[in-house]
Amino acid sequence: MSNGSIRPDEVTDILRRELGGFETEAEEYEAGTVLQAGDGIATLYGLSNAQASELVEFPEQNVEGMVLNLEEDSVGVILFGDVDAVSEGDEARRTGRIASVGVSENMLGRVIDPLGRPLDGQGPIEGDEMLLPLERKAPGVIYREPVENPLQTGIKAIDSTIPIGRGQRELIVGDRQTGKTALQVDTIINQKKTHRDETDEDPVYCVYVAVGQKDSTVAQVQRDLERNGAMEHTVIINASASMPTPLQYIAPFAGACIGEYFRDTGRDSLVCFDDLSKQAVAYREISLLLRRPPGREAYPGDIFYLHSRLLERAAKIINDDEVASQMNNLPEPLQDEVEGG
Repeated sequence: MSNGSIRPDEVTDILRRELGGFETEAEEYEAGTVLQAGDGIATLYGLSNAQASELVEFPEQNVEGMVLNLEEDSVGVILFGDVDAVSEGDEARRTGRIASVGVSENMLGRVIDPLGRPLDGQGPIEGDEMLLPLERKAPGVIYREPVENPLQTGIKAIDSTIPIGRGQRELIVGDRQTGKTALQVDTIINQKKTHRDETDEDPVYCVYVAVGQKDSTVAQVQRDLERNGAMEHTVIINASASMPTPLQYIAPFAGACIGEYFRDTGRDSLVCFDDLSKQAVAYREISLLLRRPPGREAYPGDIFYLHSRLLERAAKIINDDEVASQMNNLPEPLQDEVEGG
């Protein structure tokens, strides 16, 4: 045998070395293609099994979106993150997860965006969190109780003439620069006394949702709350005018999620939306880009349902843990934590 011949054991070693790192596992996913993208909206082809409000990911661009339009041969998605990174021809994948926000106790005192990411420069939010869906059906009639306990705003004209109860909704209407935001901030500050040891009132945890506001306005609200010692029991969700329209659209739903977390774990919460008119404008923009039929003033036909299904989620839950644990559409992470009102 010549010196240049190859021995069988050498061939075996080479094959073993080359095939040793070969992976046989296959990743299964449903993928589609971007037909059109722009202005925070993407139209996808190929995701025929996508669900409404399902998260869709664009792996190459590291961007996520939420399914909002279900058509016969395409899917309309609103984009979160760098909306300009997604373009025609990009790949999109289903995640199988419904759009959710992570909620935890450590959100108190922080400023976050509608996806739960911190914006105040104080580092990540530590601790365990619950993933709660943005969209959730309002509690049924049998899971509610009459509104009996008052919520003190600290403004005598309101508390004496049109008192507000814990569990109700209250609309604040007024022209520009008439003090609507100041009224909400004063009410949040007044809840500080419910957290004192000497009070008999149940503590109220507050959520302030800024939709389409200037960043300077939100920063001023944060300073006012910190100066008055009210930030410790408050979460600020900032979807300012500089943020993408889809984030302004989902911000009130994120605020409702956090409020429901406190309510369903046996505590009282106050959620302030400032303001829902800006959310309606954002929803109109999204609907027009998705080519939904416009109605009066170009608003879509379901604009009133948008706000009714959001505001009906506010409720005083029945004071019975066993009945409350059977609440309709109760998220799975809360099923073992729920407490009656």
